[in-house]
Amino acid sequence: MIHYQLRCDDGHEFDGWFSDSTSFEKQAKRGLVECPACGSAKVHRALMTPAVPRKGNTRPEPTPAPAPRTKRGRRGPMQHGPDGRMPAQMYAMLQRLRAEIEANCEHVGPRFAEEARKIHKGESEERGIYGETTPEEAEALAEEGINIASIPWVPRADG
Repeated sequence: MIHYQLRCDDGHEFDGWFSDSTSFEKQAKRGLVECPACGSAKVHRALMTPAVPRKGNTRPEPTPAPAPRTKRGRRGPMQHGPDGRMPAQMYAMLQRLRAEIEANCEHVGPRFAEEARKIHKGESEERGIYGETTPEEAEALAEEGINIASIPWVPRADG
């Protein structure tokens, strides 16, 4: 694994871990590496200082203590999304994910489990679907070997 300090075109800095430098280059070229602050896919490696110990000093620098927990148990100063329970960047990413799902998949509503089974058995055309299901239905689908994902469904970014 390789750790890179990254920067988007808007100047936001963040870090990322990749299996190797080629992996980063491929993902960045395809627009798969996004800035967590603004969502920009125009990301490049930032200048990093290597962790080279000084002569005679082989001890690593101490790791700073984590930020103290807030009343709600969260660490540090943290921006929250409109629902007040998650970081604003995560909230924005979930809004973008929702927009992608709605643009590229079919909403099947409460028929989700039924339609997922039909697709899995080849009785219905293979396509991306989304909808609602109970925890019991989701567990039954998993037991049948049908891969599904549960995504926090946040309000749309435009409204």
